[in-house]
Amino acid sequence: MVDITHKNTTLRTAIAQAIVRVSSEDTIQAVVNNEVPKGNVFEMAKTAGLFAVKKTSDMIPDCHPLPVEYTHVSYEVNDLEIRVLMEVKTIYRTGVEVEAMHGVSVVALTMYDMLKPIDKGIEIGNIKLVSKKGGKSDYRDKYKSSIQAAVFVCSDSVHAGTKEDKAGKVIQSKLKKHDVEIVEYKVVPDEVDQIQAAALGEVAKGTDLILFTGGTGLSPRDVTPEAIRPILDREIPGIVEAARSYGQERMSYAMLSRSIAGTKDESLILTLPGSTGGATETMDALFPAVLHSFRIFKGARHD
Repeated sequence: MVDITHKNTTLRTAIAQAIVRVSSEDTIQAVVNNEVPKGNVFEMAKTAGLFAVKKTSDMIPDCHPLPVEYTHVSYEVNDLEIRVLMEVKTIYRTGVEVEAMHGVSVVALTMYDMLKPIDKGIEIGNIKLVSKKGGKSDYRDKYKSSIQAAVFVCSDSVHAGTKEDKAGKVIQSKLKKHDVEIVEYKVVPDEVDQIQAAALGEVAKGTDLILFTGGTGLSPRDVTPEAIRPILDREIPGIVEAARSYGQERMSYAMLSRSIAGTKDESLILTLPGSTGGATETMDALFPAVLHSFRIFKGARHD
């Protein structure tokens, strides 16, 4: 199965459909009036579909077992066609579109099985996904102009050339995946005045997103939060709370990070751990959802 451990848990919804076409109006009337010898077609097929949704991972090898939080089956009768709709919801790391399609397929097959004694011309078709919601694709904001970002690596050893930067490169790679333009990448020493100068210089340029990696740990040399906090107009604690919560599920030391986030003028400033793993997890936790803040900034400019 695909590795989904890096994904966020979000509300995910999918709706799938199938069309059951019969050959006579008599069959439709038998279904609607509950006169089919095998029983109530709508209720029996609905029950089979609910079982199928919950058993999807047993049938489809690459599907992850997941908590099914909600299912709903509805029917629409139009001439000789019965349109079946299956809605599935979960709060999990992966979507439920296959569960919805599997469920609606079994609903249609159950209807076929119950109706075949009275109608030999039944057809099943047009099984497809109607809609899906949830996951990162729902939090990807698009603008006429791209978001610009600056990435600063806070490290004495990297600045001195005795150690290679990996975290900063990871951050840049992930930003590019979200169509964020990198306008500055620089290594600065763990010194308050140089960190502040780097941040304020980008604020003055109007850079949208300013990220610092490193200097958020417990060592006396880790001064990035102390440098950034005094220059912020407003902190946004929810951003770092989300990152820590995400990290804590994966590594018990995440609680020790002293990262902060906030705004200065119209720039969003984030501090990330200096380890490659910590930086990677923080980016996975926050992006692209955190980019929604720029929709708020842009809206405020036009109020």
